[in-house]
Amino acid sequence: MKLSVLTDKMPLIVRISRLVLIGMAFWHLYVAFFGPPNPYIMRGVHVALALLLIYLTVDAKGLRNTNPRWYDIVLALIAGGAALYPSFNLNYITQRFLYVDPVLPMDIVVGITLVILLLEATRRMLGPMLPITAILFIAYGLAFTNTLPTVLLEQLFMTPEGIFGIPIAVSATYMVLFILFGSLVEKMGVGQLFMDFAVAITGRQAGGPAKVACVTSGLFGSVSGSAVANVMTTGTFSIPLMKRMGFKPAFAGAVEAVASTGGQIMPPVMGAAAFVMAEYLGTGYLTVAKYALAPAILFYIALFAAVHFEAKRKGIGSVPKEDQVPLKEVILERGHLFAPLIIIVTVLMMGYSAPYAALWGIMSVVPVAAMRKTTRHFVTVDNILDALEGGARNVLAIASACACAGIVVGVIDITGLGLSFSNFVIEAAQDKLVIALLLSMVAGIILGMGMPTTPAYIVQVALLVPALVKLGVQVEAAHLFVFYFAILSAITPPVAMAVYAANTLSHAKIVEASWAAVKLGATGFIVPFMFVYEPAILMQGDAAHIALVLLQATVGVIILAASLQRYFFGKLENWLSFALFIAALLLIYPDWRMTSAGLAIAGGILALQKVRYRTATPQTAANN
Repeated sequence: MKLSVLTDKMPLIVRISRLVLIGMAFWHLYVAFFGPPNPYIMRGVHVALALLLIYLTVDAKGLRNTNPRWYDIVLALIAGGAALYPSFNLNYITQRFLYVDPVLPMDIVVGITLVILLLEATRRMLGPMLPITAILFIAYGLAFTNTLPTVLLEQLFMTPEGIFGIPIAVSATYMVLFILFGSLVEKMGVGQLFMDFAVAITGRQAGGPAKVACVTSGLFGSVSGSAVANVMTTGTFSIPLMKRMGFKPAFAGAVEAVASTGGQIMPPVMGAAAFVMAEYLGTGYLTVAKYALAPAILFYIALFAAVHFEAKRKGIGSVPKEDQVPLKEVILERGHLFAPLIIIVTVLMMGYSAPYAALWGIMSVVPVAAMRKTTRHFVTVDNILDALEGGARNVLAIASACACAGIVVGVIDITGLGLSFSNFVIEAAQDKLVIALLLSMVAGIILGMGMPTTPAYIVQVALLVPALVKLGVQVEAAHLFVFYFAILSAITPPVAMAVYAANTLSHAKIVEASWAAVKLGATGFIVPFMFVYEPAILMQGDAAHIALVLLQATVGVIILAASLQRYFFGKLENWLSFALFIAALLLIYPDWRMTSAGLAIAGGILALQKVRYRTATPQTAANN
C-alpha cells in the first residue's frame, strides 16, 4: 500500500515537507510520552521545525506553497539552524553571566538573523500586524531607552525571556498536543457528531438553524480553539441553512462568527491562550477552566437568547424535517466519539497536567473511533497521518505567533515599559477602577486587531494586567479580563477577522454584519466587568452566593439580549427596548438596590406586554 504522503505525483520537496510535518507531530508525541529534554533544546527544536516548515510550505505572499523556490529552501535551512544555535551551544548559553559577559560576533550575527527570519515567517503565516508590532517595540527599545543593542539582542535571543520564553514553551508543550488532538478527532468524524447533536437538541425550536450554529460552534470551538477555523468548518453548513430559513445574511454570518469566537472561552479545551494563562498564573489548566466556565455559559446563554428573540420577532421556525436527526440515533451511531473529550476532562480532574491529559486523549481517539462500524472507516493509516500532518501544519501559526510575541515581551521586560504603561493607565484613570477597565478594554481590542488571540493576550498581560492588579483587581480576574478582549477583537470592527471569515460564506455587507456581531456578542463585552466586581462569577466564594449571583447574571444577560433584539414577550418599541437595556445593566451590576430596580423595570415591561397580548386582536397578536 502506498501512503498518500509518498505519492509520486507530488514534487519531492512537498513530500519532504509532509514527512517533516508528520515527524514534527511524532516528535512532540514522543516528548510528551517520555518527558521533555532541556528547555532550550525543547523550545529550540520547536521553533526550528516551525520556521523550517513555514519557509517550505508558505510563499512570500502568504499562500500555500507547493513549489518552494531555491531561496525559500535556503531561508528555511538558515532559519532552522539559527533557532537551534542555543541548543548546539547549550553549555556556553547556560554558563555565561547575562548582561555581563560580552556578546560574541557570532551571537550577534545568528541572533539578528533569527529575529529577521522569524518576523518574515510570522508575516507569511499571519499577516503583517504582529511583525509590525514587534518591530515597533524593538524600535522603541533602541531609540527611546538606554538599552544597548547588544543587551536587547541578548535578551531576545540568549535568555528564556524572549523568543525562547514562556509563550513558546507553552506552544511546545501544551498547545501542540491539543492541536494534534483536535485534528485527530476532526478526522475521525467528531465534526459531524457535533453538527448532528446540535440539530437533534435544538433543531425543532424556533430559530432552530441559528441555535444549531450556537451549539455546534460552541462544541467545535472548545476543541479547535480558533474562531476563524471554526467559522470555516461549521459555517459551511449553518450559514446557508440560516439564510434558507429566513435569517438575513448579515445576522446569519454574525451568529456563526460570535458563536465560533466564544468557543475560545468555553471549557474543556478553550483557546490556545488559556494554556499560556495557566503558565502565567502558575496554576493548573483545570483551575483556569473553572474560572472561565460560568462566564462562557453566560456568553452562550445570551447568544442563544438573542437568536431566540430574533427568530420570534421574524417568525422563523425550526430546522426542516428532512434535515432533522433524532437524538437517540446520533448517540447510538456516533455518541462514543465524545469519549476522548471525557477522558481529557477526567484525567485533568484527577490532578494530572494538561499535556498528560492531552496525550491520553490523543491515544484514545483511534481506538474509540474503531469501536463502532459507523466510524471505523475513518481509521486508516492515511487518515491518521493526514490528521497528524494537518495538526502540525496548524501548529506553525501558533509557534510563530508565540515566538514573535516573545520578542514583544522581551522588550517590555528589559526596558521597563510594562511598569511605565501601568503607571500611565493608573494616572489616566485617576485611580478609578472603572476608567482603568474601560481603557484596558479599548487597548485590548486595539492590540488584538488582526492578531491571533495568543499573542494579543501575551502582549496585554505584559502591558495591562499589572495596572489592573495595582488597582485592586484579583490576578485571576485581571488575566481573564484581558483574555476576553483579546478574543472579542475577532468580532470588533474595523478588523473583525471572524466576521470577515463568515462573510465569505454569507455574502453580507461587512458593516451590517459587524454591527450584528457586536449586538450578538454584547454580553461578552460586559461579562468581564461583571467578574472583576463580583468574583463569584469566577466560582470563588460560598456555593449559595455563587448560585445567587449567577442566577441574577443569567436574568440580566437574557434581558440584555431581549433589549438589543427588540423582542421580549412581544415586539418592543424603541423606548421599551431602551428601558429594558437599562434594566439589564442594573441587573448585571452586583448590588441589591440596583437589582431590585432592574427587576421592577423588567417586570413592568413584561406586565405591559401581557396586557397588550390579552387585549390585542388575533391578527395583532400574531404579528407580535
